[in-house]
Amino acid sequence: MKSDQKLHKTKWNEWIITILIRLAGYLSILYVTLIILFLLREGVPALVNVSPVSLFGKIWYPIEGYFGILPLLLGSLIVTVGASIIAIPLGIGTAVFISELAPSWVKEILKPLVEILAGLPSVVLGFFGILTLSPFLRTALNLPTGLTAFTGALLLGWSAIPTIVSVAEDALNTVPKGYREGALALGTTHWQTIWGVTVPAARSGIITAVMLGIGRVIGETMAVMMVTGNAPVMPHGLDALFLPIRTMTATIASEMGEVAQGSVHYQVLFLIGIILFAFSLVINIVSFAVSSRRMKRTERLLS
Repeated sequence: MKSDQKLHKTKWNEWIITILIRLAGYLSILYVTLIILFLLREGVPALVNVSPVSLFGKIWYPIEGYFGILPLLLGSLIVTVGASIIAIPLGIGTAVFISELAPSWVKEILKPLVEILAGLPSVVLGFFGILTLSPFLRTALNLPTGLTAFTGALLLGWSAIPTIVSVAEDALNTVPKGYREGALALGTTHWQTIWGVTVPAARSGIITAVMLGIGRVIGETMAVMMVTGNAPVMPHGLDALFLPIRTMTATIASEMGEVAQGSVHYQVLFLIGIILFAFSLVINIVSFAVSSRRMKRTERLLS
């Protein structure tokens, strides 16, 4: 009798947990849908009220009716590409070192340190950039100002490294030990095993780590707003890397609080938000697709 009551209670608890998990999943879908609908409702009218020529123009000066988002798009692109060039090799190299080369006592120090760096608020990174990094670059590179795209790329590259390291290291750790042992048994060196066997086997997970790191760079707001000069200037050539710029996220953060609700300026800012949302969505879809392919390949090998 007691065993039947215990079994009934267990089934009841499992049913409640299942319902809560499903509810959480449905609510997540609902919240994302509501966000998309809200962005579309507020931002799509900008496509009607602003001509395409003006919208994709080279001047962003909303007070005078200039809503050219091209400088903002290119500013975000410069910072994202610069940060990716910095973060990807350092992040993957650090992940390989922690997973394949570092002694156990070094891993115990580096892994918590990487997690701490990943949890630093962006405003703290911005303060560091203003007080330390920006003056150093201005003096070292003999620049008129240290608040440049290059400063933002360095800072955002640093912020993306922990994400890349964490995910890439997990991917490397999931590579079966037999891969390494088989490669070493064939006479390869440790370095040849790492770069010829382990890293290619974890390629899907490493690509996922890179995509997530780029996604964090694109969505960063406070740090990039504080160290890039926040100037909506059209970049020209490689010199733009050492000049002030403004990104899309910084534009929304700096202007949304002062704009009149329902105005054309308000609508264009939401349109910029739609573009950012689309970028993030594409990155997450690609990351999910790569991760799913990796899981299917692992299941196929195990079967």
